[in-house]
Amino acid sequence: MLLYASDSGSPHHKKARAFLEECMQKEELFCLGWPTVMGYLRIATHPSIFGQPLTPDEAMANIRTLLNLPHVRFLSEEEGFWNIYLELTSEFPTRGNLVPDAHLAAILRQHGVRRLHTHDRDFLKFTFLDVRDPLV
Repeated sequence: MLLYASDSGSPHHKKARAFLEECMQKEELFCLGWPTVMGYLRIATHPSIFGQPLTPDEAMANIRTLLNLPHVRFLSEEEGFWNIYLELTSEFPTRGNLVPDAHLAAILRQHGVRRLHTHDRDFLKFTFLDVRDPLV
């Protein structure tokens, strides 16, 4: 959602931006994984991926805005993460693009997060997650 909200050339831009703005205005807990944030910084500033890439300062300012909200939490690996990752990935072959998805899913599971808002259908493989697509 972060990428679509930042990419004015995307057909999903308006819906993603509205979704993100709604999350920012609500007081409901809003969690982001650090792998998602780092992926956002990598892709949003990449001229071969984004038609109009953000400058590093612009992309980091977007993240800083989220960091400064009192109801936003940034999640990372904690002790025991590897065992959770191994458990999740034992259910199906995990390679290629599914590796970072499994990484994020394991972080979410470790922190007890069950709902994930994403347009990425691969997360449906992780049965503990309630995957919701704000773009449909």
